[in-house]
Amino acid sequence: MEEAAKTARESLDQAFHISNILDTGLDRHTLSVLIALCDLGLNPEALAAVVKELQREPCPLPPTPAAPSSFP
Repeated sequence: MEEAAKTARESLDQAFHISNILDTGLDRHTLSVLIALCDLGLNPEALAAVVKELQREPCPLPPTPAAPSSFP
């Protein structure tokens, strides 16, 4: 069991290194999730298309705190 975890960690490290070389902008956690989804049978090309689309869209701004009301 410990050997399997070590192998998985090393594989993720290698995939993350390749991801950085390719300048994908993916963090280690996101890459791990994408690999897990592929392991579950999702189409990697479809996942790549979704990731590209999400990276293209602007990040929503956090909600602005409501201005204090001037009404008593």
